[in-house]
Amino acid sequence: MSQSLTPPPQTKIKLADFDARHIEHDLDKEAARSRLQENTAALADLAYRLYAENRRAVLLVLQGMDTSGKDGTIRAVTTGVNPQAFQITAFKQPSAEELDHDFLWRIHNAAPNRGHVGIFNRSHYEDVLIVRVHKLVSKEEWQSRYERINSFERLLAEGGMTLVKCFLHISKDEQKKRLQSRLDDPTKRWKFSRGDLDERKLWNDYQEAYEEALTKCNTDDAPWHIVPADRKWYRNLVVSDLLRAALEKMDPQFPPEEPGLDELTVE
Repeated sequence: MSQSLTPPPQTKIKLADFDARHIEHDLDKEAARSRLQENTAALADLAYRLYAENRRAVLLVLQGMDTSGKDGTIRAVTTGVNPQAFQITAFKQPSAEELDHDFLWRIHNAAPNRGHVGIFNRSHYEDVLIVRVHKLVSKEEWQSRYERINSFERLLAEGGMTLVKCFLHISKDEQKKRLQSRLDDPTKRWKFSRGDLDERKLWNDYQEAYEEALTKCNTDDAPWHIVPADRKWYRNLVVSDLLRAALEKMDPQFPPEEPGLDELTVE
């Protein structure tokens, strides 16, 4: 059974309509691993050409509930690719300096340079998610941010940046399993915080906040992709497929060489 990864703009998103355990075409883990390796090899070449071209950039935005696998996705997508090609930013709680600017200031500062693939682990969408759920700003303020986000992403796109926005869609049951796994494994307890349980109690509030962000900020310039994330191996493959497709569409080219190089020899 097919499930759309990329809802058309203006579509009202209800996450209950998307199966977090969905697998397209009955793909199995072994076949997915093989395809992921193919994607990694292709991404290495495409990222190298993008770096050499030095005219455009790509921004991969990863959003999702706690334990949805943002870190794991980054590891899977970047393994085997020259790290010089990537600029990875994990957005934590804003610093005092960042809070003294508009909410997009720190995001724009972290946007990838031309020739690079930027990856955001969380992003500007936190400013219509956590600030909404925890009432950190007024309703009027966070409601006004959707259009500002759309304008910002349009600015990036017009400047030569391709945005690949992925919502890692995990089920509440799967989140429970992953949080318990962190508690049970001493090597993973550093990832666990009592605050994770408090946030889990707000699951429905976060789902509503995500649904509105996915609905209002799903544009032609920067469409959202809803990635089934209950199965880690499938999540990783889907994101690598999307990133590869974006770079192949861009088709970065090596700059022209200086004329007359064939006549030169190195003494």
